[in-house]
This record gives sequence, C-alpha cells and structure tokens, in this order.
Amino acid sequence: MADSELRRQIVVLSKSLFDRGYSAGSAGNISVRVEGGFLMTPTNSSLGRLESDQLSELNERGEHVAGPKPSKEVVMHQAMYRARPESAAIVHLHSTYVTAISCLRDEDAIPPLTPYFVMRLGREVPTVPYYKPGSDAILDDIVAAGKRGPAVILANHGSIVAGSTLEEGVNASEELEASAQLAFLLEGRRARPLTESQIDELLT
Repeated sequence: MADSELRRQIVVLSKSLFDRGYSAGSAGNISVRVEGGFLMTPTNSSLGRLESDQLSELNERGEHVAGPKPSKEVVMHQAMYRARPESAAIVHLHSTYVTAISCLRDEDAIPPLTPYFVMRLGREVPTVPYYKPGSDAILDDIVAAGKRGPAVILANHGSIVAGSTLEEGVNASEELEASAQLAFLLEGRRARPLTESQIDELLT
C-alpha cells in the first residue's frame, strides 16, 4: 500500500473508532509498519481529528525521525512488534468495557464466549500489571504477554492489539471490546464459555 493511502487509512479508521466511542479526547494511539520504520499518531492527538500529513515518523528502532512528536506510549507498540514480528499495525485503546474489565481482575479477564473471540483474538487475552502510561518498565511484560496472543489487556488502563494489517488490528480491537461487554453483562451469571475442544476446532 502506498504511503499516502496508508496515511489516509490511519485517519479514516482512527476517526471511525473515535466516532463510535472507542476512545475519548486524546486517548488511544495507533502505529503502522512502513518501509524503514513506522507511522504513529502524535502525542496528545485525538483519533477523531488526525491529519494525514501530521503523523509521527519513527525509524526501525522506534526513534522519532520526522513529523510531530509520537505518543509517549511508543514503548508499548515497540514491545508488541517485538513479541509479534509478523504484525504490521498496533492499536491501543481505552474503550469502555475493556477498561472496566481491566479494573476488575487480572488473569482470564475475558473468557472465550464466542467463536469470533477465538478466531480474532486467540485462545486467551492475557492481562499485564498496571504501569504509569509511557513507562519503559512495561516492556518485558508486554513482550511476554504479546507472545501468547495478539491482544493484551493493560490493568487499569485499556488494551493493545496487534494485526497483520491496520484493518485487522482495528477489527480485533472491536471484537475485544464486544467480548468485554459480554463478559461484563454476564458477570456473576452461569455463563457457558467455549470448551477446549471447541476452541481447538476453531484454531486448526
């Protein structure tokens, strides 16, 4: 995909997420792998009000090389790319239900309730402990969790999701929020998660 088209896609999909309430204010950030490095949403920018010619440019080491200053949470993105080197895009959101779930419990925060959870997010979505946004200390935990699946819940914070394309990363982020909403609505009820054999069938 041409650089100009990729920039346009970042703007369009970011606005779609913002308009539907997946991020608020200047919360959330997106990065996409390009030749020689990455494009990333700038620090303190709103996903709903991006300009295609005002995206941050980073080299392959995640260092800022051009454009506005990138999000302070670039370390999380670099950790996910390290964990999932086949990924071409990372989406970090503070969507309502995922964030609510992230404040309730740690491991197995969202059970595999539907086949779409498994097909888009894998067998599980691990949770990493809370760290101050932008802290380098989160790197090792994100790398370890990211190796277990393309989506990671950040305790008391939100989520970070990897995709082979930006569209795939956005779709998986939306599925994670829908799954978190189901888990929240079923909290305390006798829910029926998918069995291990049903999960295996979906993953083969």
